[in-house]
Amino acid sequence: QVELVESGGGLVQAGGSLRLSCAASGRTFSSYTLGWFRQAPGKEREFVAAIRWSGGRTRYADSVQGRFTISRDDAKTTVYLQMNSLKPEDTAVYYCAAGSPPRVVPGYGSPGAYDYWGQGTQVTVSS
Repeated sequence: QVELVESGGGLVQAGGSLRLSCAASGRTFSSYTLGWFRQAPGKEREFVAAIRWSGGRTRYADSVQGRFTISRDDAKTTVYLQMNSLKPEDTAVYYCAAGSPPRVVPGYGSPGAYDYWGQGTQVTVSS
């Protein structure tokens, strides 16, 4: 079965950096889009970034554009989220998700377009 395992969360001061990892297993992901979402207490889950496994096309939320970078390692079947210039408002549980066409192609920014989810990793940014 498909498994997504996130790691790399933690506590960091504002302006600092973290790199999240999402190790994917259980199937071939060549046609999939891998995404990162986050959910803060009392808020809805929101889109952060996505990458199409084949071709590497990336998308970002406006709130993280220019600060976060999503990438993948084919050999390790792992997706990364490099987070720089972190702000207190980036504090949330970050989730990795995998989605397949056709839903995820136009719907990469919607949680409902994804088929599989990881357990989440906490990111806390102190001011």
